[in-house]
Amino acid sequence: MKILLAGYNLDTEVIEGLKRGETNRTDVTPEVLSASYARISRDPRPIDELRAVARKEVEKARKSNQSIIFKMGHHSVAEHAVFNFDMIGVTRLAFEEIEKFRLCSYTEKSQRYQKLEGNYLVPEKIDSSGFKQLFIETVEAQNSAYAEMVNKNVPPEDARYITSFATLGQVGMTLNARNLELLFRRFASNPLKEVQAIGKAMYELIKPIAPSIILFTEPNPLDRDTYSELSKQAQKLKPAKGKEKINEVRLIDHTKGADDKLIAALLCTSSNLPYQSCLKTAKSLSGPKKEAVIKTSLKNMEFYDSTLREFEFPDLTFEIVLSAACFGQLKRHRMATLACQDYDPSLGITIPPTIIEAGLEKQFKKIASQTEAAYSKLKKAVPHAANYILTNAHRKRVLFKCNARELYHISRLREDAHAQWDIMNISKAMAAAAKKVMPGTMMTICGKDVYPEVYEKVFGGKPKIIPA
Repeated sequence: MKILLAGYNLDTEVIEGLKRGETNRTDVTPEVLSASYARISRDPRPIDELRAVARKEVEKARKSNQSIIFKMGHHSVAEHAVFNFDMIGVTRLAFEEIEKFRLCSYTEKSQRYQKLEGNYLVPEKIDSSGFKQLFIETVEAQNSAYAEMVNKNVPPEDARYITSFATLGQVGMTLNARNLELLFRRFASNPLKEVQAIGKAMYELIKPIAPSIILFTEPNPLDRDTYSELSKQAQKLKPAKGKEKINEVRLIDHTKGADDKLIAALLCTSSNLPYQSCLKTAKSLSGPKKEAVIKTSLKNMEFYDSTLREFEFPDLTFEIVLSAACFGQLKRHRMATLACQDYDPSLGITIPPTIIEAGLEKQFKKIASQTEAAYSKLKKAVPHAANYILTNAHRKRVLFKCNARELYHISRLREDAHAQWDIMNISKAMAAAAKKVMPGTMMTICGKDVYPEVYEKVFGGKPKIIPA
């Protein structure tokens, strides 16, 4: 594993000074920006003057940051300091923890577009558990199956379904100091040693550069203990186990009367009338008139546009059983709310159609069964590290809550012809379920490739711009 500080933001005067060869500067830190911006609300001087003062008095700026952020509670000041990290040789399982943070940015090495080299991590706990050889044999069998599938012209994006969460990759990450401090606490509280080590490495890189805007970094009971305590409660309560069809997208909750509430929101923001009056009007409209209001809100959209903000008022909650490979894409939609169970081999596996077409289904299932047998042994010995051996084909159950605007975005991106088939299937099922309960709101939901056709059906003519 290699964690590098790739960059961070600086005052432009600092940057210009460094260009001139002023290498002895003491203000090469994003704390200058945080400190100067923190003073804007109470200091009447122009911002550029405040920055100049902060550059001259870095230690004073640091004390100011600590006082404003930690004593006065204005944590947003830390958001003005931004950092970039290279994370190299990190596992697929660790990626799931790294990419949980809603307000951070990530670009990950794609297992869809790049062939895997077979590199993997033997986790510390497994190394000392007595099951190291079993782990290595299982992962090597997975990697051999992957190589054979690729050699038989199975696309790498489908062959990867048989590879483990221990597979190494890399990710570039950008985040501000406020989110970085949260990351440090979460990672310090995480049961995976790899994730703890990532957090420590990141902290050691940041500490000398920006000590005043990172303070609470130790493990905390909220992140460390809460879910394990809830798990114990759940075991005592013993909720009834329901019957379900595996790999199903189920709409479990939604805004009732969503079309009327969307229309009411559109009328409210387009007039000086109170919301309740607009809702009463919306409910009184005939079907064609309701449709006309929603059409007006959609008719000027091109395939790259987001729907109006009013589409955020109708909500939908889905229960989804999906593969790890598919989850890797769904989790990127961070404006939604995502709550996850652990991976569960009893939910079965997702086998790519190309593997079945290539006559490799039997081999795929054999490796999956070998994996699950090893997982069962590891789960008893090292429960938190056992997941490393599971594959991209294994599944978990998630709760996914989003508003109508976000579902439009997901559909445009994930139902498009260029989208990966697994997330495409999930997205289509979500959109179809949404159309049944809020048909007006979801009038033009679709992938961007078919948007011109859908638009023409609704409005009688094509949009101005056709996707390439």
